Amino acid sequence: MAEKNWHVGSTLLIAVQAVVCLAGAVAPARAFMLSDSLSAPAFDKLDANVVWEALIGGIVVCALLAAVALWIHSSLRRTRRSQLRRSAFISSAMNNLNQGVVMTDAERRIMFCNDRYLEIYGLSRSDLWTGMTGYDILELRRKRGVLGVSDEDFYEKAASPNGLITELPDGRAILVKYFVLPNGGSVATHLDVSEERRLSRQLASTKQFLETVLDHVPACVAAKSIEDGRYIFANSAYERFWGFSRDQVVGKNARELFGPISAASIEATDRTALLAPDGQYRNEFEVERGSERRMVASIRIVVRNERNKPEFLLLVFEDITDRRSLSQELESTKKFLELIVDNIPVALIVEQVKDGRYLLANRSAETILNRRREEATGLTASDIFNAKEAKLIIARDEAAIKKRGMISEEHPISTKAGLRLFLTRRATVLDDAGEPQYLIKTHEDVTDRRQTESRMAHMAYHDGLTDLPNRAAFLQALNQMIEACEGTGEEFAVLSIDLDGLKEVNDVFGHALGDKLLIEVAQRLQDVARGGLVARLSGDEFGLIIDGKQPEAGLALAQHVGEAVTQEFQIDGRAVRAGVTTGMSIFPHNGADGASLLANAGAALFRAKQKSRGTISLYQPEMDQQIRDRRVLHQDLSNAIKNGELSLAFQPQGIARHSVAESDIIGFEALARWQHPVRGQVSPADFIPIAEESGLIVEMGEWILRQACREAASWPKPLQVAVNLSPAQFMHGDVVGLVHSILLETGLSPGRLELEITEGVLIEDFDRGLALLRRLKALGVRISMDDFGSGYSSLSYLQAFPFDKIKIDRAFIINLGRNPQSAAIVRAVIDLGHGLDMSIVAEGVETIDQLAFLAREGCDGVQGYLLGKPLPIGKYADLVGRAETMELALKTG
Repeated sequence: MAEKNWHVGSTLLIAVQAVVCLAGAVAPARAFMLSDSLSAPAFDKLDANVVWEALIGGIVVCALLAAVALWIHSSLRRTRRSQLRRSAFISSAMNNLNQGVVMTDAERRIMFCNDRYLEIYGLSRSDLWTGMTGYDILELRRKRGVLGVSDEDFYEKAASPNGLITELPDGRAILVKYFVLPNGGSVATHLDVSEERRLSRQLASTKQFLETVLDHVPACVAAKSIEDGRYIFANSAYERFWGFSRDQVVGKNARELFGPISAASIEATDRTALLAPDGQYRNEFEVERGSERRMVASIRIVVRNERNKPEFLLLVFEDITDRRSLSQELESTKKFLELIVDNIPVALIVEQVKDGRYLLANRSAETILNRRREEATGLTASDIFNAKEAKLIIARDEAAIKKRGMISEEHPISTKAGLRLFLTRRATVLDDAGEPQYLIKTHEDVTDRRQTESRMAHMAYHDGLTDLPNRAAFLQALNQMIEACEGTGEEFAVLSIDLDGLKEVNDVFGHALGDKLLIEVAQRLQDVARGGLVARLSGDEFGLIIDGKQPEAGLALAQHVGEAVTQEFQIDGRAVRAGVTTGMSIFPHNGADGASLLANAGAALFRAKQKSRGTISLYQPEMDQQIRDRRVLHQDLSNAIKNGELSLAFQPQGIARHSVAESDIIGFEALARWQHPVRGQVSPADFIPIAEESGLIVEMGEWILRQACREAASWPKPLQVAVNLSPAQFMHGDVVGLVHSILLETGLSPGRLELEITEGVLIEDFDRGLALLRRLKALGVRISMDDFGSGYSSLSYLQAFPFDKIKIDRAFIINLGRNPQSAAIVRAVIDLGHGLDMSIVAEGVETIDQLAFLAREGCDGVQGYLLGKPLPIGKYADLVGRAETMELALKTG
């Protein structure tokens, strides 16, 4: 710059000199011209005016020349100042760069060096001198200890595309790049890349850490690019499952790695996952692994980039082949917990063993940490939790690290939602030297699960309606009581209490009120028992245990229970009454174990109900035999249906006339008979109730209906056949479909079939029973109400459904002629039926007087021993139009 200033000053001096010379040349010439014009005489003596004119002209010329010189000088000064400002701007800009800059000329002399360069290497301006070369400054740096390579290596590596990284003693890293200019000079840049290198190393460490975590996830984890379907990652579990290394996996697609079946399944699952609305897809599918087929449970998650565009497909799967083979139920209930990092359904926390700082936490862990996971990273348990919780957590962490294995435990953790129960698993990850490096912790909220298990455990031993102990709990308490009293001579009684009237309450007021009655009864029983064990054994049966001198204490308690329950209940504004029937057994006289005592109390209850409702019965040994006989009879009845021991008897039904001869037969009622191979003929009064209680009546009723229709279809005369249907047949199965199929199968005309029902069909479920009756009526069959007058709501049923026939209960017919009330009732029923356009049939007609009365009163039909007993149809061959007279017996086939 000084040299340039010098050139500017020289130019100005030359200009001034030129102006002066020009003025000196012009002045004599002017004088000569003036003198030439003067006359000779005046030469010697000049005119004063001429002198003054010449003098003034010279002054003007000099002034002009001076003005030109000043203008040139001013222009040069402005140019110099502009150049100085430009140089200062460039110098300032270069000095404020974030990287050092050194420029040299073609002879390697330093033309420029900015402040950043000096700052980087700890140099000052005083360390530089004029004419200093690039080699000189490299030597200076070498002496200062901030250069560790030769000049040749420096220029060769700095000129390479990647430049030269120089490590300084204080740990900084400087990236040097050297560029040769076209004029032979050079420019070198020096950039501090210490932070970039630190971040690069940190990124590499983070990547290694995450890969270590994923390698310790027990599920198979892989990721692939959505663009081309090629794998970009696979963990150790994935390698173990498929039997090849991740290097073989990365960069390839499914068809390059697996067989056709496996590849097709994998690609189909990938496509489905990409189309899933929530970006996740779970499924189970079969793959081929070598020569075997394996079933895997998979979850695929679409990972999106910062522009929310699908970029990667994360897949997690596990081999569930063995689990499925062991137990399908276990497989359905076990959750698939193999999601990773943010996508696993449990809280995941990874901490560094050496200082206890949290390195990784997923979103689910925020519930445990009570803060955002970003805020937890780098903190310790002491920083996050209160002192008491932190101390406990650190102690458990240290125990897991010391064990170097898996530790699982359940413990409460305070969350924003309150105190929750968590299942925590701790696993230690070792480094290459075998020392603990990371601690992986998972926390699963099991509060709801444990509460459910607790409720289920409670439900297993308690009644859901009354919350009393159930039969299992009662038996358990009985056995404990026996253990306590065994060998002590103490006694206690077991009471089996049946609630009387519950069925009527349900029928009249509905089951909701019946349930409330059970709750009230349970409360009264507990009040009477005064702390003793009360249990609900079944729908309307309760159990009690009472110690003390027996049977006095047991009988007294049974009496108190009866008095308490018979008191009126007020439920939903209704007055409800009930009663109890009680059976009782005594330890040790009536049984040495809980099951025997309870069974014997039940046997006593059965005897009490046979005697009369509301009574109390003590167990007697002979009761066992009665119950055993009943059970054996039930078993035999079940076999009788299969072994063909059942048959049908037919009882004739005739028109009511004044004599038997006038009473033409219009049909038969089919009745079941049982010929036991040992007992002989078993009364229907014995086996029909057993069939009703056990549900065998459904199977038996189907057989009776089919056989009766088949037989009636074979009669030459088109007489009617009546078959009883049990309420159980209406409650179980498709009774309408059964009747329809049997009519089609046997070919019997629907109009010849008469189905007899009792009011029990409508009591159980009025709407459903009514709908079924209407569908049966639509088939063309006839519907009659059996045992009319024995119930309490028959009239309402007659109003609801148009029965074809009403059968008057035999209890009213037997008393005709002896009881005027019976005659009045029969007369009223006949008038009622005719008023409703229904025919009337009287059952149990056994005398001529009964027949004559019914004929006089206009009864339509009769049935009873007077017309004929229930016999095999062969006995009535002539009545059905058969010529043969030999006995025909129907047997099961």
